[in-house]
Amino acid sequence: MSEFDLIIKNVTVVRPDTDTAEPGDIAVSGGKVALVSPDIDASRAARVVDGGGRLAFPGAVDAHQHWGIYNPLDVDARTESRAAAQGGVTTGLTYIRTGQYYLNKGGSYADFFPEVLSLTEGRAHIDHAFHVAPMQNSHLDEIGSLVDDFGVTSFKIFMFYGGYGLHGRSNDQASFLMTPPGERYDLAHFEFVMRALQKVREERPAIADRLSLSLHCETAEIMSAYTRMVEEEGELSGLAAYSASRPPHSEGLAVTIASYLAHETGLPTINLLHLTSAKAMEAALAMSRTFPHIDFRREVTLGHLLSDVETGHPVGGKVNPPLRPREDVEALWRHMLAGDVDWVVSDHACCKDEMKFGEDRDNIFLAKSGFGGAEYLLPGLVSEGRKRGLSDPAVARLLSWNPAQRYGLTAKGTIAPGYDADIALVDPEASWTVRAEDSESTQEYTPFEGMRIDAAVTDVFLRGEQIVESGKVVGEPLGAYVRRA
Repeated sequence: MSEFDLIIKNVTVVRPDTDTAEPGDIAVSGGKVALVSPDIDASRAARVVDGGGRLAFPGAVDAHQHWGIYNPLDVDARTESRAAAQGGVTTGLTYIRTGQYYLNKGGSYADFFPEVLSLTEGRAHIDHAFHVAPMQNSHLDEIGSLVDDFGVTSFKIFMFYGGYGLHGRSNDQASFLMTPPGERYDLAHFEFVMRALQKVREERPAIADRLSLSLHCETAEIMSAYTRMVEEEGELSGLAAYSASRPPHSEGLAVTIASYLAHETGLPTINLLHLTSAKAMEAALAMSRTFPHIDFRREVTLGHLLSDVETGHPVGGKVNPPLRPREDVEALWRHMLAGDVDWVVSDHACCKDEMKFGEDRDNIFLAKSGFGGAEYLLPGLVSEGRKRGLSDPAVARLLSWNPAQRYGLTAKGTIAPGYDADIALVDPEASWTVRAEDSESTQEYTPFEGMRIDAAVTDVFLRGEQIVESGKVVGEPLGAYVRRA
């Protein structure tokens, strides 16, 4: 009987806890990394894979996905997890909530969440967990049971839903969110979510640092007014119009409000999601200085790092918050290189052509919001990051270690003994052009179409089992739900 199940030989191991990547081999036993060392004897393993000198990254922890938002959850769990695996993702954290989209129902999470788990069980090609959004008053009392019974440690607030719909103007809050009569999804609700989560943290001190709240920071009133202005003026179209209709200061204002509420409620674990602009980052950093007792984490998406209002598909690139002008893209990169960004995500939300575009396919305000992109996450960040001086270990921190630590994925995030053998091999010399038809996603278009990426994920291992070989997803779904409490 062999000592190891697998040895991956001849790779350069990229770890988040170092500033350099070193040549070596990786031995795996029982789904865990058993040894990282140069020249491990191949005869000690049942299977040997030659890494061909490629970079071995810890599998990406994509902390922001949306399985089931536009397609049935059980379908997305299978197809979009395949796309994620293509991008070197081995663990996906997907948002879920009651209301329209997802399961299209309201009610208690005691009934809702087991259905979520049932629909994804045995279908995903990557490990996965869920962020849960408390949408109504009764959900506040369920936070503790979600933590204890289901291992959920992360929760979410959508700050603009109170007065602005998912795709544009909307005052029909009750039917969209499916909240009980008389309830409002507003600033008061956000405050009470924070108070409820902080109470749960205080009651569970051993895991308190793993319990966090994420916020989509945009301000409904600002967006409603600016959308009306942009449409009435009629001078802008496409992504430029959409960016102007949801201006950057809307993000900055929401960040400021959310941060003061965190201070008021004493909730110290706050994640500011998909910051897109110089103003949003300015506000986020100002709040960190103002409230040093709040442990803010700042997230940026790959889409906002690679695309802008001119390079993205003029309508297919519609996403919330919007793609921005090039100067905001460059500002995000400056903050990235300065260490102001904690992790990078895909915000993957597969929206098929038939649903994405309105009757007038060129009208940005008729289109649905969101697009896929997990399949480009690791190669895209390696490619663009290397051009800008972002080190490979920094990529490992941004895509693996930092989100795994924040969100309680204690077995994920690095290549070291005792951690899950989630490993992505990357060829940094490969160059290829993005084509939607090459993706495992069911989305028929991509705003990244035609983009050149100078790095390729060739092989991916999930807990030591190969799920991508020579760039192709292989085998049956092996992904499992990860309890994090």
